[in-house]
Amino acid sequence: MTNQAKFLTPALAVAPPAPGLDDVIAAETMLSFVDGEAGRLVVRGHELAEIAGQGYEAVLALLWRDLAPGTMDRNALRAALGEARVRVHQQLLPLLPATDGLSQVEALRLLLSALGDEESSPHHVVAVAAVAVFTAAIARRRAGAPPVAPDAALSLSADLLRMLHGTPAAREKIDALDAYLVTVADHGLNASTFTARVITSTRAGLFSSVVGGLCALKGPLHGGAPGPVLDMLDAIGEESRIRPWIVDALARGERLMGFGHRIYRVRDPRADVLKAVVSNLRENAARIRFAEKVESEALALLARKKPLRPLQTNVEFYTALVLEAVGFPRESFTNVFAVGRMAGWTAHVLEQEKTGRLIRPQSSYVGPMPEAAAARQA
Repeated sequence: MTNQAKFLTPALAVAPPAPGLDDVIAAETMLSFVDGEAGRLVVRGHELAEIAGQGYEAVLALLWRDLAPGTMDRNALRAALGEARVRVHQQLLPLLPATDGLSQVEALRLLLSALGDEESSPHHVVAVAAVAVFTAAIARRRAGAPPVAPDAALSLSADLLRMLHGTPAAREKIDALDAYLVTVADHGLNASTFTARVITSTRAGLFSSVVGGLCALKGPLHGGAPGPVLDMLDAIGEESRIRPWIVDALARGERLMGFGHRIYRVRDPRADVLKAVVSNLRENAARIRFAEKVESEALALLARKKPLRPLQTNVEFYTALVLEAVGFPRESFTNVFAVGRMAGWTAHVLEQEKTGRLIRPQSSYVGPMPEAAAARQA
């Protein structure tokens, strides 16, 4: 045995995992199943299309069932979230000026960080309520308007739009936002959810865990794509420019925003749900028809240029249209994503807490051993 071999442990001797931990199983979960080959998303035994119209509170109740103490049905949960929004709003006003000069997602990070483990329980309810209140207040402050106090009697989606605009929203817009929040509520062990579970495993607490999840979501490779979809549509501008614009973009090697996904080898099932949602938003009918023509042309050109690489429509494409239609500024899109994904983060936190096991993977050391380094210096 060589001197270098003495330093090798079984963990270092095995083949290293693929970059990005592709195909590595890092946790067992009963919360959601993502089948990238079949284009399928299952949430606690239900197909996404089955639960998309049931409402965000119903999906929260489903995800938290048997994990949270004192599990509530959707009606009780709606009331609890309303009360929590009122409590959180009372803490908001003195904190808002500190967010000036920050991006909207950085402002949300700051406000969420102000919630400590001494906050009124249940923490998972407070976290979901808080991100909705903070998202609306941050967007209004950027527009030069004061925050709007919550209405505890409303659903979270209805109240979020009311807190954003200052007036009650149309039913079709509430339903559209509700469906969006459901589609992004949980999606396997994505980067932000994994981050939240790792932090939870240290027993840092729920608020620390979801703030960590938000920090991961902030990255443009995870939560920042819907806004650029609208930038692309604006750059194309008119129907006659769709094909030449896309051809030029592909020739320059640019990525078409809203197409392709790390997991899905076929069409993202969340895109189908949201495409059906936007078809009901009559105010934005012309914008949506234009986007559908962009989608059709993009898919045809991508299939021709990259026939061996599946690049189908992903959730960001129609997310952009939904969030634009219900009135969120583009700078708020990641925060609205966080409103929906907070359901999954909190559920994974609750699930991870039940295992009690610190997440501590091994790494594969590829640096020099002491003897080799000393020999090079001799």
